[in-house]
Amino acid sequence: MKIAIIAHDGKKAEMVQFLQEHKSILNNKSIDLVATGTTGTKAEKAGLKVHKYLSGPYGGDAQIAAGVAQGQIDMVLFFRDPLEKHPHEPDISMLMRLCDVHDVPLATNPATAELLMKGLH
Repeated sequence: MKIAIIAHDGKKAEMVQFLQEHKSILNNKSIDLVATGTTGTKAEKAGLKVHKYLSGPYGGDAQIAAGVAQGQIDMVLFFRDPLEKHPHEPDISMLMRLCDVHDVPLATNPATAELLMKGLH
């Protein structure tokens, strides 16, 4: 199973905390993590093995969206900051739309991500 992790700047600390709380599930050998650049770097510092794509504003969201469209990503954890403007909003919208089109579970907040983790456990 391949899980993508993404977090806007205002949510990166929350993502790291979430990842640390679920490290035992996410470090499972049958789970591969991919992430946008900065989120991936922070996940690595939390002790997780992550394949990093570009930073979100530089195309990382689009790279993950392409993986969803190609059937290579099975779940997306995307802690969005709905109170901030993001210059790469079209890429974010595309990613969310492709998750819906391809029936890929998408959590945009910790509460939903928690439910997905319980499903994996």
